[in-house]
Amino acid sequence: MALLDVKNVKKIYTTRFGGSKVQALKDVSFSVEPQEYVAIMGESGSGKTTLLNILAALDKPTSGKVYLKGRDLSQVKEKEMAAFRRQNLGFVFQEFNLLDTFSVEDNIYLPLVLAGKKYEEMHKRLLPIAEHLGIMDILKKYPYEVSGGQKQRAAVARALIIKPQLILADEPTGALDSRASDELLNLFTQINQSGQTVLMVTHSVKAASSAKRVLFIKDGQVFHQIYRGCQTNEEMYQKITAALTVLTTGGELK
Repeated sequence: MALLDVKNVKKIYTTRFGGSKVQALKDVSFSVEPQEYVAIMGESGSGKTTLLNILAALDKPTSGKVYLKGRDLSQVKEKEMAAFRRQNLGFVFQEFNLLDTFSVEDNIYLPLVLAGKKYEEMHKRLLPIAEHLGIMDILKKYPYEVSGGQKQRAAVARALIIKPQLILADEPTGALDSRASDELLNLFTQINQSGQTVLMVTHSVKAASSAKRVLFIKDGQVFHQIYRGCQTNEEMYQKITAALTVLTTGGELK
């Protein structure tokens, strides 16, 4: 069974006074299997952010369904939604979303604190993650005392500590320099190889080249997809670049 199943999702926004309607998503369908690493690409305004918000249960589709491990997200009651996200979804954002008044350690603990977990359990979960991500030496520091790459590693740790079904990453390399970006992408590859399912929205061809599959969104629909197979990152880069050229200029994909 697919971990994530998106079926005929449509999203229409009505302007404030109901004068006009904007169709952000027309008819999006795709599945993500357990342990996949999928990147979603598309031009600005193609519907990527809208789709991510729907997958994160932060927005609801006008029509269509999203299933996470067989559960229809539209059937999750509003009062249960926050707990549902904490239990099933890990988030990694471009701007890290760390609280400067909390230490790195406490930022990572936050979703477990909200879930009512005891300190002993939180600490037990954190140690192997922090060691794997190489952030043991910054746990007692504050976000303003560490680098962008270290902040993003802390954000990844916060996503992993809840043992999520799925990690949703929104432009995770967008605020990083090239070295920190490379480190993060290598980290995502390691996390995925350890069994974690990852879905990433990105504008970066380099970031998408690290995924096992790339979905392209155009005019609110899935336009094309590329499977890694045995291809290298460099070969993926070339294929993704070619697909984006067709997506922006027209023509046919080979």
